[in-house]
Amino acid sequence: MTAAAHPLSDKKPFLSPWLRWGLLALIQLGLIAIPLADRLQVQTSGALVPLAVVPVDPRDLLRGDYVIINLAIARVSADLPGSEDLRVGDSVFVELDRQGDGAATPVALSTDRSKLGSLAIAGTVQSATAEAIRIDYGIDAFFLPEGEGLEIERMDTDRILLEVAVTNDGRSLPVNLLVDGKQFRSDAIF
Repeated sequence: MTAAAHPLSDKKPFLSPWLRWGLLALIQLGLIAIPLADRLQVQTSGALVPLAVVPVDPRDLLRGDYVIINLAIARVSADLPGSEDLRVGDSVFVELDRQGDGAATPVALSTDRSKLGSLAIAGTVQSATAEAIRIDYGIDAFFLPEGEGLEIERMDTDRILLEVAVTNDGRSLPVNLLVDGKQFRSDAIF
């Protein structure tokens, strides 16, 4: 059977090669944009909440210095309302109370966001004992220009706060590193 006699030989390709490559590029750009869009949404719609930190200074070869953020609210008292029956791996919301210009403090816990007040941050229970519950919020690093990580590490931790954007559904994102109540460094998109 010759090519001319083959029934499918005279059909044109469904999509031109240029259109196929263009669609592939758009899909890849879309996959890159999804986490950026989520980050932008948290930053623009979230309430800014200052949190106390305990920094440590490591390095990332690609991004420079960063400060590992150990949030003071990562360890909450097991006496807080709602802490009963929490188990390792549970998704939990921690209601925060703002203390003027100081760091926000945890006042209640719940696995149901609707049972808490207007400001609650989402996390995952890492450990639970009779005295304390350790919670991971997924915001454990703040990137800085090279050389500034050591400067932060040497500061008294009482002077440092991490300002976090927290949305109504509990998602959070580090936005500003504050020293003595003033912005030291911003990780904001805008």
